[in-house]
Amino acid sequence: MIREHDLVVLKRDRKEAGLEKGDVGTVVLVYPGGGYMVEFVDHEGNTLAVLDLAEGEIAPLKGPALLRAKTS
Repeated sequence: MIREHDLVVLKRDRKEAGLEKGDVGTVVLVYPGGGYMVEFVDHEGNTLAVLDLAEGEIAPLKGPALLRAKTS
């Protein structure tokens, strides 16, 4: 179960938002009817995108994970 403040991984590219599969975001809201509002930030905490996503578009971040820096 994914809850507010959980880290999640994007399961597909969202080019319109500048995001790629594997990018990590934080759930900021769980909608009662299903779905999530997820915020994606850079290493300085600047918001890159806030997206409404369906359950099938994200996965919980589990176990040890290596966060990578990507260049634009």
